[in-house]
This record gives sequence, C-alpha cells and structure tokens, in this order.
Amino acid sequence: MKKLFCTITICLFWLGAFSQKVYDFNTTCKAAYNEIVRLKIEDGEKLIRKAREENPNNLIPDVLEGYIDFFVLFFNEDPKEYAARKGNFDTRLAAFDSGPKNDPFYRYSKALTMMQRSTVRIKFGERYSAGWDFKKAYSLIKENQTRYPSFQPNNLLYGPAEVVIGTVPEGYKWITSLFGLKGSISGGMQRMRNFINSTDPYAKLFTNEAIFYYCYLMFYIENKPEEVFKLIQAKKLDLVNNHLFAYLAANLSINSKQTDNALRVVQGRNQSAGYFQTPMWDFEIGYVKLHQLKLDTAIHYFQRFIDSFKGKFYVKDVLQKIGWAYYLKGNKTEAEKYRLLTIKNGNTESDADKKAYRDAKKATWPNETLLKARILNDGGYQKEALSILKGKTIDSFPKPEDALEYAYRMGRIYDDMGKDDDGIEYYKLAIKLGKNRQEYYAARAALQIGWIYEKRGQKSLAIASFQQCLDMGDHEYKDSLDQRAMSGIKRCNGE
Repeated sequence: MKKLFCTITICLFWLGAFSQKVYDFNTTCKAAYNEIVRLKIEDGEKLIRKAREENPNNLIPDVLEGYIDFFVLFFNEDPKEYAARKGNFDTRLAAFDSGPKNDPFYRYSKALTMMQRSTVRIKFGERYSAGWDFKKAYSLIKENQTRYPSFQPNNLLYGPAEVVIGTVPEGYKWITSLFGLKGSISGGMQRMRNFINSTDPYAKLFTNEAIFYYCYLMFYIENKPEEVFKLIQAKKLDLVNNHLFAYLAANLSINSKQTDNALRVVQGRNQSAGYFQTPMWDFEIGYVKLHQLKLDTAIHYFQRFIDSFKGKFYVKDVLQKIGWAYYLKGNKTEAEKYRLLTIKNGNTESDADKKAYRDAKKATWPNETLLKARILNDGGYQKEALSILKGKTIDSFPKPEDALEYAYRMGRIYDDMGKDDDGIEYYKLAIKLGKNRQEYYAARAALQIGWIYEKRGQKSLAIASFQQCLDMGDHEYKDSLDQRAMSGIKRCNGE
C-alpha cells in the first residue's frame, strides 16, 4: 500500500508540474509573431495553432492572438468584429492570471493587452474605459520595470507610454490629471533608441514593432521627418513583404508631402493572397491621387474606402475630399450631396473629422484657387502651388477667411521650399489676420515659425512661438496642434 501511495503521489506531482502554465516564446511562437507583425494574419494563426499543439499550457499564443485582434480592430474598425472579439481581452487577462506570477512576461502580457484594448476602445468611442486601461497598463509596466529591470521588452511599452503621457493635449488632460500620470519625451525616446539598438535576444525579436512605434513618435513628437526616412533606409525596412512597414512608409510619406514616394510604396507592396485586407490602402491612394489633382481617380479610391470601411474615423474627412473633387470638377450637385453626407456620417473624434464637419455645416465652398493651391502644397508640389497663386495678393481675396488662408498658404509654400524668411513673413501676417478666428491657420503658422526657429537653434524664439500656438483659443485641429507645440517646448527645454 505504501508503494502504491508513493507511486500515485509521484504521478500526481509530475502531472501537476506538466500542466502548469508557462510563458515560452519558443521557435514556433517567434515565427508566428514575425508573420503577424508583417500582417500575414492567416499564416500567423496557423503557427499559433501549431504552438498550442506543441504545448497547450503555453500562454504566449494568447499574447500573439492579442496582436491579431488589435490589428483587425484598429485598422478596420468593424463594429461586428468588435462585438465578436472584445471579450477576448478579458479572457486573455484571466488566462495570464493563471500563469506564473514570477515570470516577467506575466505583467508584461497584461500591460500589452490593456494597451491594445485601450487603443481599440478609443476607436469605438469608449474614451473613459480606454483611460482606465492605459492607467492600469502603465502601472503594470512600471512595476515590471522595477522587478525585472533587465527585461528588455519593458521598454517597448514603457518608452512610448512615457512619450504619450508627456504630450497629452488639453482635450485629453483629464486622463493624466485623473490618474496622476507624468511622462517624459526625452526619457521615453531614449528608452526606444536603447531598445532598437540593443543586442538582447528579445529586443532583436521585437525590433520591427519597436521601429514602427519609434518612427511615428520621431515624426510627430520629435518633428524629425527627414530622420524617419533616413532610418527606414538605414534599417533597410522591407516595404514590399512587410505590410506594417509599407503602411508606415506610405502614411508618413503622405503626411510629409512625399506623394510620389507614397504611391511607389503602396503599389510596390506584395499583393499576394494571405496578407491582411484593409480599406486603408484605398484611403492612402485616394489621398495620393487627390494631391496630384487626378480627381476622377481620387473619387474612385475614396469611394471604395467609404463602401468597404465599417468604422467612423476619417469618414467625414474622406467624404469632404470627395466633395472637393466634385467641386473642382464643376459638378456642384454631387459636391453638395457629399457635403450633406459629411454632416451625417462618421464621427468627430479626430481633428480632421472635426474640421470636415465644421466646414460642411457652414454650407459654403472654399475659394477654388486657394483649394487647388492647398491640395498641391499638401502633396509636395510647391512650384505648381505657387504658380496657382502667381499674381495674387491679400487684396485679391475680399473675404477675411480667404485672405487669411492666402497668407498662411504662401507661408507654407515658401517654408516647404526652404525659403524660411519669406515663410516667416507670411506666417506672421496669417497670425495677425487669424489669431482670434476659429480657422487653424494662425495656430499652425505659429507652430511652423517655432519649428523654423528650433531648426536654427534659436530656442527662446521657438518656445515663444510654440507658446503662442498654445495660447490661441478654440480652433480647428487644436488638440493635435497643441500636442505638437507642447512637444516643441519640451524639446527646447531638454525635457
């Protein structure tokens, strides 16, 4: 009996040990992760199933499935998908609680899941819940950093979180004041740089994901678009077979007025079966064609986006742009139709959508000459934009809003052409004309002057211009412009 009892006890011990949950980022999981972050979702799912077959108690496949849910919900914003997938976040968090608490992946996995859910919740209008998720995630990753300071993946979350907290615009200040959060742009960016350059095995594994975050932060927070594209070249990012990198390069090219490069990236990506399908590619091409004033093609791709996109972010913005295209084509009936659709559809969570909604509610149309110049300028076609405005002066535009836009647009064109002094002269005129108006031109002019002075090393003048941007009252794009002005002040102060 004693021998039988000992045998049963030993068997139960080994059975219990075998069934314990683990965090094992093994070869199969690494392969799955690499497929998922280049948006080959189906291949990633197959490898996740294989990893579960190899070890049903491994919790890393749960982490990997979180990435899939995040990408699907973030890019496509489908309410039906959200209803089907949102419960997965709680299921995952419960699964992580069943795992070993003394593994650095325990708190890291929970923080990652909450960060992902926080971002997704913003997309679906759940801002308060998103704030709580972010707070919990930040607390977890800070604790993990204290407990396991040599665990490099901490910096993948901690770095961007520090930067974001350090640049929260006025419209979202309730989050940081409510939760007592404090961030640091310089500290967060340094964490990211250290992570990207680290030889740690986990840092190497997560490098592509880190570069994706880092490029966006460097572009928008550090205001270094040229450095971003140098990094893309230096790291030889795969813009063909990695769709996350292709999206990064195309999106930032459009936002840095490199329209032709954006088109090359979008058209040059691997379009074979197996990659995650998203209407965002139509969104990008629509903007490319609009900036080239290829209006029929722009309408085609923007309409494809509207027809297939299930979310609400940037819907008003795109509908406005379709209306613009019809307006410039001389089709006032279709233009008016899309103006009304701009009011009715989408939401106003993003600054671009807020701007489109305000414009549509005015029930007026922009000056055709200024609109063409703006579109060309936004696309990086500065000579063509300048030729549109050739021979024009402030007096050519009797409406105050048009005179303001003319001053701002001339400033942007000269600024983009590297003629800083001419740009500053027009920017100052725009500030004089628009500092008490709701149009964004005066605030953006102050921001642009700040960037010019910062580039010259004239930090006190730069800070004064950034503060001037912040001091302007309610206007279009206030949240995003305030965030960038605040970032500028902190950069100049070395924060």
